Formats: sequence, structure tokens, C-alpha cells
Amino acid sequence: MNFTKIVGVLLLVAGAAALAMGSFSYTKDSTVVKLGPLEVSAKEKETVNLPVWLGVGAIAVGGLLLAFGRKG
Repeated sequence: MNFTKIVGVLLLVAGAAALAMGSFSYTKDSTVVKLGPLEVSAKEKETVNLPVWLGVGAIAVGGLLLAFGRKG
């Protein structure tokens, strides 16, 4: 399996995951107050919405790479 086909498969998987999940979230630490040796921090949950066109585009490009990629 050559590099083009590997990238195509990865794009197909990533596109399908983006369509299935729709969004992902992560926790961000931020310093609220820092006064000398005393530091108060807060954890904030951030959510990133993945647009549908991103998933569909990744699937389309991955499929094209698999179909028309270099033979090897």
C-alpha cells in the first residue's frame, strides 16, 4: 500500500468520524488570578463543532485518492 492510498484511507476514516461525532470537546486550563506565590486557575470545557461539509469533503477526497491514486 503506497502513501497515497494510506492518506486516502485516513481521510475516509476521519471524514466518517467527523460526520458521526459532529463535535468534540476538550478541557482548557487558564490562570484566573496570580498574586505572588498564590495562583488560582480554572478549567474550562471548550466544544468545537465540526461542519458537515468538512466530513463530506474528507470522505470525497479520500475516495478520490483511493480511486485515482498512483498505482503501486
